[in-house]
Amino acid sequence: MLTLEGLTVVSLEQAVAAPFATRQLADLGARVIKVERPGPGDFARGYDETVKGLSSHFVWLNRSKESIALDLKSEDGLRAVQALIARADVFVQNLAPGAAQRLGLGAETLRALHPALIHVSISGYGDGGPYTTKKAYDLLVQCEAGLLSITGTPDEPSKVGISVADIAAGMYAYTGILTALLRRHRTGEGATVEVSMLEALAEWMGFPLNYAMYGGSSPLRSGASHAAIAPYGPFRCSAGEQAFLGIQNEREWVTFCATVLEQPELAHDERFRTNSLRVSNRPELTRYVESVFAELPVDVVMDRLERAGIANARLRDLAGLAAHPQLEARNRWRQVGSEVGPLSALVPPAMLDGEEPQMGPIPRPGEHTAKILAELGLGPSTAAPPADHLPELLP
Repeated sequence: MLTLEGLTVVSLEQAVAAPFATRQLADLGARVIKVERPGPGDFARGYDETVKGLSSHFVWLNRSKESIALDLKSEDGLRAVQALIARADVFVQNLAPGAAQRLGLGAETLRALHPALIHVSISGYGDGGPYTTKKAYDLLVQCEAGLLSITGTPDEPSKVGISVADIAAGMYAYTGILTALLRRHRTGEGATVEVSMLEALAEWMGFPLNYAMYGGSSPLRSGASHAAIAPYGPFRCSAGEQAFLGIQNEREWVTFCATVLEQPELAHDERFRTNSLRVSNRPELTRYVESVFAELPVDVVMDRLERAGIANARLRDLAGLAAHPQLEARNRWRQVGSEVGPLSALVPPAMLDGEEPQMGPIPRPGEHTAKILAELGLGPSTAAPPADHLPELLP
């Protein structure tokens, strides 16, 4: 029996943040009922068609869920979602600001009706303040959180290549739900959990924020190098290949000079003998390291780094990640079902010993509408979809 088996989660969710939180609950055995719009469903289904015709985002975020299609602008559809919430342990929503309240699904209303309910809202900027109703997409929140100011090269800022603000919010919603479940187990009391993308990402900005607040200036954009540690980052070897490495302390610096560069005297050079000096003289240091590495194939450099106990990595593309020998050796891949056949998916990073995660199929839009409505004692008309969508919703 999985840890969250027997727990029911109802989620009015779309895009990334809320689906990421609820998928992790589903991985642990919770029953997650995903409420979607009649017809196309969650708009993330249409982001792309690269996974055998399915969206790469949707495949990642929505395994093991049941999909019910409801028109929440109709009385019947709203009555159905209210009936679902009455049976639920957790309700999650990441609708536009104020939308849940207008539907009568805000925390104050629902927790008055269901005191043990855990009510979770995910938004861009949180309720209250001048940004409450501002549209919040991942790139834009990265901008507002200062992330772009420290990411990229000295010449040009760059966003992070994944939906990091959404993921941060989803992670805090997930951990907030687990915390609320623990409190409810002790007290019987439900909870209201509010997570904003801005506040989640601001927490992750702790190092540069403290650096800027107390150091008087922000960390410089340094590409793949570290803004405050040197040597740390990519260094060119022969044939144009790159080795990535990181020095964490002065002992490693001495070892690096003696064993990897085979220049032990460099460790005591006045320009480089402390990390602060190495950062200040980074261009000179990089030129010196690369003058040695330029004569060596990357495999030789990596071997020297490994033998010296210096942290190192190869620059892999995503095909390299998919074929990573460590993931294969640790049996981290599983197959999940979908309407286009079995698809590969990674096992969740954190599972309790002795448990195998629930990794069920990815639902079609409205695939479970008839089944769930029957459980509620409601007829198919409750979903109130447009007539041309009925066959799609009720197969």
